[in-house]
Amino acid sequence: MKKLFPTLFVFLLLASFTCTTLNAQEEEYYQLKTYTIKNEKQESAMDLYLKEALLPALNKTGITQVGVFKLRPNKFTLANKIYVLIPFSSLSQFEGLDKRLSEDKDYQLAGSDYINASFKNPPYERFTSTILRAFTGMPKLLPSPVEGPRADRVYELRSYESPTEKTYLNKVAMFNAGGEIKLFNDLGFNAVFYAKVISGDHMPNLMYMTTHTNMEQRDAKWDTFRNSPVWKKLSAEKKYKNNMNKADILLLYPTEYSDY
Repeated sequence: MKKLFPTLFVFLLLASFTCTTLNAQEEEYYQLKTYTIKNEKQESAMDLYLKEALLPALNKTGITQVGVFKLRPNKFTLANKIYVLIPFSSLSQFEGLDKRLSEDKDYQLAGSDYINASFKNPPYERFTSTILRAFTGMPKLLPSPVEGPRADRVYELRSYESPTEKTYLNKVAMFNAGGEIKLFNDLGFNAVFYAKVISGDHMPNLMYMTTHTNMEQRDAKWDTFRNSPVWKKLSAEKKYKNNMNKADILLLYPTEYSDY
């Protein structure tokens, strides 16, 4: 009987370690690619490549729920960007993607114009790539359930920058342990993801995306959020004060060929 206790202790310890490891692995990774285009010709070229080549190739590898978004038109923002959000189950899946695409004959054929574009006729001006890891409070991407004409939908992408790494981690904790994610859920913001930026511009920062049927619904929900007693109490907590110093807000809509 005496030998049983050390054995049992070791078993429970290993089981606890395994569960912790598996839980950590449950958090997805995302790549957000932002393409800058200069005219309608480049826009058409990118749409063709994404619709006919990249998304089918990604789906073939088991990468689904890929989002493609464009800026909602307004008089203040130049609509010269295309945003592609790709979920990965692991960093190794992300690292192996280029090799798999290079070996996919269907992708190579369908994306030939994009892949073999000349230096005088590129399909974009530049692109940036941001790598993110999902919050523990929402470890998996959740495609939006909003309906209605896609051009009317509002996919709101927010980036919150913090003054230091410590305050950034505090803002992340505010979403997870503090209950900010729960509040968004309770108010029906239909979040697609919440994630930490692990490689990108303007660090330290986090990003998240919420979705709405139209601008009227979006504005009404944010009014409800700002006036919520839960938010007023949370934002007044001393431990969460001054944990961010800049917010970038992009109002997007999903393309017709986006997975959601």
